[in-house]
Amino acid sequence: MRAVDVITRKRDGKALSRQEIVFFIEGFTRGEIPDYQAAAWAMAIVWRGMTQEETLYLTQAMAESGDQLDLSAIAPNTVDKHSTGGVGDKTTLVVEPLVAACGVPVGKMSGRGLGFSGGTLDKMESIPGFHVDLSREAFVEQLLRTGVVLAGQSADLAPADGKLYALRDVTGTVPSIPLIASSVMSKKLAAGASSIVLDVKVGRGAFMPTVAEAARLARLMVEIGKRAGRRVVAVISDMNQPLGNAVGNALEVKEALDTLRGGGPGDFREHCLVIGAHMLVLGRRAATLREARRQLIAALENGAGLAKFRELVAAQGGDVRAIDEPSRLPRAPLVSVVVSPATGYVRQVDALEVGLTAVELGAGRALKTDLIDPGVGVVVHHKVGDRVHKGDPLFTVHAADPAKRDLAIERLLRAHSLTSRPVDPLPHFYRTLR
Repeated sequence: MRAVDVITRKRDGKALSRQEIVFFIEGFTRGEIPDYQAAAWAMAIVWRGMTQEETLYLTQAMAESGDQLDLSAIAPNTVDKHSTGGVGDKTTLVVEPLVAACGVPVGKMSGRGLGFSGGTLDKMESIPGFHVDLSREAFVEQLLRTGVVLAGQSADLAPADGKLYALRDVTGTVPSIPLIASSVMSKKLAAGASSIVLDVKVGRGAFMPTVAEAARLARLMVEIGKRAGRRVVAVISDMNQPLGNAVGNALEVKEALDTLRGGGPGDFREHCLVIGAHMLVLGRRAATLREARRQLIAALENGAGLAKFRELVAAQGGDVRAIDEPSRLPRAPLVSVVVSPATGYVRQVDALEVGLTAVELGAGRALKTDLIDPGVGVVVHHKVGDRVHKGDPLFTVHAADPAKRDLAIERLLRAHSLTSRPVDPLPHFYRTLR
């Protein structure tokens, strides 16, 4: 069997067998199939798609490309969550410590920024000293000791997905339902959690532009989890505007800390409470979503969630002083507040344009080898439906370069749209699939 034959079969729209997919994934993982052939294969999948069976084979092959954790000895119910990516989505930074503070262990493997979508690992690494590269043994030991882990994909857990994930980011092969589903679920299966909450984004700032496509992706991931013996819930949430206000790594960490202290943007706080409630119910810590919500609010109000976040940071070598002194987090040298040019109601805050602008400022990667500037980014001050007066702050740009700052301002002004008529706020969630 040759890699080029597998690429050609998919290019021609033929369904691949389990043997062909396993051959390709194993060869790519071992380095016998080079990046350029893997990129060609991924592009063929983007264009031709995959059947449900092919996607299941791909997920299993990537999950089995390395070790798989068994967390049953730690707790009978461990919970994981995953977002398909969005702009300003720092939900994990709040939900993981909150849920762990409520008594459900959360061991999570997260990813880097992918296209215009920010990466949880990049955000956490803006905390000085925080390290995300944990061995399998260290992952399990920390989860047993603290009940919370937030790590990258170690070399021995789903290594095939780690390699393919980085390649997709820079080859235009991100927006594919089979590739997204297999990437998400291979990590979740390898990480060993018994229950999984999936946050599937839809809209301008998501890889799924319509609710129908998002539901297709959600159903596929729920089915994969079901066949693997996991309890899975998928929610479809809005990403037509940024989640919260901050977009950029250190900026998002600050906003997450504000939320853990009981503040933060209202839409982001609500999002965290909904996702966290599903996690507590799946983890059998609460019988109903209402009961779970009460537990989460209590963990916010009594500081237990913030304390668990501090414990997470300390366990992974981070400077806990940055939690109480956010000035220790990276900061951009240029901070420019831009005011509204007119009075009206916010009709649009284009999440895609905001995300791409943040990438251009240096908060994300255009190339696989690009370094991220953790201090740069954007803070949008209003949501769709808000009334804004001329001269009110509209957004703030945090930049390291004057030319990039000026281009960002121009782009973000175009991303905002005002109208004289009242506008309904956007929904937070569209659908839940179990």
